Amino acid sequence: MATHKSAVKRHTQSLKRRTRNKSNTTKLRSQLRRLRAAVAGKDPATARRMLPETLSLIDRSIQKGVLHANAAARHKSRLTRLVTSLG
Repeated sequence: MATHKSAVKRHTQSLKRRTRNKSNTTKLRSQLRRLRAAVAGKDPATARRMLPETLSLIDRSIQKGVLHANAAARHKSRLTRLVTSLG
């Protein structure tokens, strides 16, 4: 455990950031999993409804530093293709 006052503060900050980052990552992964499950279940209405929500969450994840911009673009492209392939 840290002993200097500044080290204690840094440790506290890192714990807060860690929980915040984990929360954002978990939200994103859960939403992606739900959308993929809707596609796998051949439910086009639900998948089309969930797509804008998911794309918005991906965009917010870029701003929060959870995803790199290019990785986010790749996710968005693949998910959009997946949903439109349902017909």
